[in-house]
Amino acid sequence: MPNRRSFDHIGAFNFLLEIEGVTQGPVSYVSGLTARTDVVSFKDGSDTTVRNRPGRNRCDNIIVRRGYNNVDDLYGWYDKVRDGKVERKAGSVIIAGDDASEITRFNFYEAWPCRWSLLTLDGEDSSTLLEEIEIAVERIEKA
Repeated sequence: MPNRRSFDHIGAFNFLLEIEGVTQGPVSYVSGLTARTDVVSFKDGSDTTVRNRPGRNRCDNIIVRRGYNNVDDLYGWYDKVRDGKVERKAGSVIIAGDDASEITRFNFYEAWPCRWSLLTLDGEDSSTLLEEIEIAVERIEKA
Protein backbone atom coordinates (compact mmCIF):
# COMPACT_ATOMS: atom_id res chain seq x y z
CA MET A 1 0.00 0.00 0.00
CA PRO A 2 1.50 3.34 -0.96
CA ASN A 3 2.38 5.86 1.75
CA ARG A 4 1.97 3.36 4.59
CA ARG A 5 4.77 1.68 6.48
CA SER A 6 4.14 -1.50 8.45
CA PHE A 7 4.58 0.30 11.78
CA ASP A 8 2.28 3.25 10.97
CA HIS A 9 -0.92 3.50 12.96
CA ILE A 10 -4.08 2.64 11.05
CA GLY A 11 -6.75 5.30 10.67
CA ALA A 12 -10.14 4.62 12.25
CA PHE A 13 -12.00 6.00 9.23
CA ASN A 14 -11.44 3.50 6.37
CA PHE A 15 -13.61 0.45 6.91
CA LEU A 16 -16.33 -1.61 5.28
CA LEU A 17 -19.06 -3.91 6.53
CA GLU A 18 -20.01 -7.22 4.96
CA ILE A 19 -22.90 -9.34 6.18
CA GLU A 20 -23.70 -12.41 4.11
CA GLY A 21 -26.81 -11.89 2.06
CA VAL A 22 -27.63 -8.57 3.73
CA THR A 23 -25.22 -5.76 2.91
CA GLN A 24 -21.77 -4.98 1.66
CA GLY A 25 -20.19 -1.57 1.63
CA PRO A 26 -19.14 1.45 3.60
CA VAL A 27 -20.79 2.46 6.85
CA SER A 28 -20.13 5.55 8.95
CA TYR A 29 -19.72 3.96 12.40
CA VAL A 30 -19.02 0.57 14.00
CA SER A 31 -18.59 -0.09 17.71
CA GLY A 32 -18.70 -3.11 19.98
CA LEU A 33 -16.06 -5.29 18.37
CA THR A 34 -15.31 -6.68 21.80
CA ALA A 35 -14.52 -10.25 22.81
CA ARG A 36 -14.11 -11.05 26.48
CA THR A 37 -13.64 -13.95 28.87
CA ASP A 38 -15.41 -13.96 32.22
CA VAL A 39 -13.25 -14.24 35.31
CA VAL A 40 -14.31 -16.94 37.77
CA SER A 41 -12.95 -16.38 41.28
CA PHE A 42 -12.65 -19.28 43.73
CA LYS A 43 -11.02 -20.22 47.00
CA ASP A 44 -9.87 -23.71 47.99
CA GLY A 45 -10.19 -24.90 51.57
CA SER A 46 -7.96 -22.96 53.94
CA ASP A 47 -6.14 -21.15 51.10
CA THR A 48 -6.31 -17.43 51.95
CA THR A 49 -5.74 -16.40 48.36
CA VAL A 50 -8.64 -15.99 45.97
CA ARG A 51 -7.73 -17.58 42.64
CA ASN A 52 -8.98 -16.48 39.24
CA ARG A 53 -9.70 -18.78 36.33
CA PRO A 54 -11.05 -18.13 32.85
CA GLY A 55 -14.78 -18.63 32.54
CA ARG A 56 -17.16 -18.34 29.60
CA ASN A 57 -16.34 -16.36 26.49
CA ARG A 58 -18.72 -13.69 25.23
CA CYS A 59 -18.92 -10.83 22.76
CA ASP A 60 -20.57 -7.44 22.98
CA ASN A 61 -23.27 -6.47 20.52
CA ILE A 62 -22.01 -4.65 17.44
CA ILE A 63 -23.52 -1.24 16.70
CA VAL A 64 -23.52 -0.12 13.06
CA ARG A 65 -24.56 3.27 11.69
CA ARG A 66 -24.83 4.33 8.10
CA GLY A 67 -26.47 7.04 6.07
CA TYR A 68 -30.12 6.21 5.50
CA ASN A 69 -30.70 5.35 1.84
CA ASN A 70 -34.20 3.82 1.78
CA VAL A 71 -32.77 0.38 0.96
CA ASP A 72 -34.38 -2.12 3.32
CA ASP A 73 -31.52 -4.62 3.66
CA LEU A 74 -30.76 -3.94 7.34
CA TYR A 75 -34.35 -3.13 8.32
CA GLY A 76 -35.62 -6.17 6.41
CA TRP A 77 -33.21 -8.43 8.29
CA TYR A 78 -34.41 -6.98 11.60
CA ASP A 79 -38.06 -7.21 10.53
CA LYS A 80 -37.69 -10.97 10.05
CA VAL A 81 -36.48 -11.29 13.66
CA ARG A 82 -39.49 -9.30 14.84
CA ASP A 83 -41.68 -11.77 12.93
CA GLY A 84 -40.01 -14.68 14.76
CA LYS A 85 -37.74 -15.80 11.91
CA VAL A 86 -34.20 -15.33 13.22
CA GLU A 87 -31.69 -15.55 10.38
CA ARG A 88 -28.20 -15.89 11.83
CA LYS A 89 -25.47 -14.60 9.56
CA ALA A 90 -21.72 -14.29 9.43
CA GLY A 91 -20.05 -11.02 8.56
CA SER A 92 -16.90 -8.98 8.63
CA VAL A 93 -15.69 -5.53 9.50
CA ILE A 94 -12.86 -4.84 7.07
CA ILE A 95 -10.15 -2.32 7.92
CA ALA A 96 -8.90 -0.69 4.71
CA GLY A 97 -5.92 1.42 3.79
CA ASP A 98 -5.80 4.76 2.02
CA ASP A 99 -6.06 3.03 -1.35
CA ALA A 100 -9.08 0.94 -0.15
CA SER A 101 -7.05 -2.28 -0.04
CA GLU A 102 -7.76 -4.63 2.84
CA ILE A 103 -5.37 -4.40 5.80
CA THR A 104 -7.19 -6.77 8.13
CA ARG A 105 -10.65 -8.03 8.94
CA PHE A 106 -12.65 -9.00 11.98
CA ASN A 107 -15.13 -11.79 11.31
CA PHE A 108 -18.23 -12.30 13.42
CA TYR A 109 -20.51 -15.34 13.52
CA GLU A 110 -24.06 -16.34 14.47
CA ALA A 111 -25.13 -12.70 14.17
CA TRP A 112 -28.72 -11.45 14.23
CA PRO A 113 -30.17 -7.96 14.64
CA CYS A 114 -31.73 -7.17 18.01
CA ARG A 115 -32.46 -3.45 17.49
CA TRP A 116 -32.97 -1.09 14.55
CA SER A 117 -33.50 2.67 14.72
CA LEU A 118 -33.67 5.72 12.53
CA LEU A 119 -31.65 8.35 14.34
CA THR A 120 -32.68 11.91 15.09
CA LEU A 121 -34.90 13.82 12.69
CA ASP A 122 -34.31 17.54 13.20
CA GLY A 123 -35.53 20.28 10.87
CA GLU A 124 -32.76 22.60 12.10
CA ASP A 125 -29.96 20.12 11.36
CA SER A 126 -28.28 19.75 7.98
CA SER A 127 -26.43 16.49 8.66
CA THR A 128 -27.16 13.14 7.03
CA LEU A 129 -30.02 11.02 8.34
CA LEU A 130 -28.57 7.86 9.90
CA GLU A 131 -29.98 4.42 10.53
CA GLU A 132 -28.54 2.27 13.30
CA ILE A 133 -28.69 -1.46 13.84
CA GLU A 134 -27.52 -3.43 16.86
CA ILE A 135 -26.31 -6.94 16.07
CA ALA A 136 -25.98 -9.71 18.65
CA VAL A 137 -22.99 -11.95 17.89
CA GLU A 138 -21.64 -15.13 19.45
CA ARG A 139 -18.02 -15.04 18.29
CA ILE A 140 -15.52 -12.53 16.90
CA GLU A 141 -12.20 -13.50 15.32
CA LYS A 142 -9.40 -11.53 13.74
CA ALA A 143 -8.67 -13.02 10.34
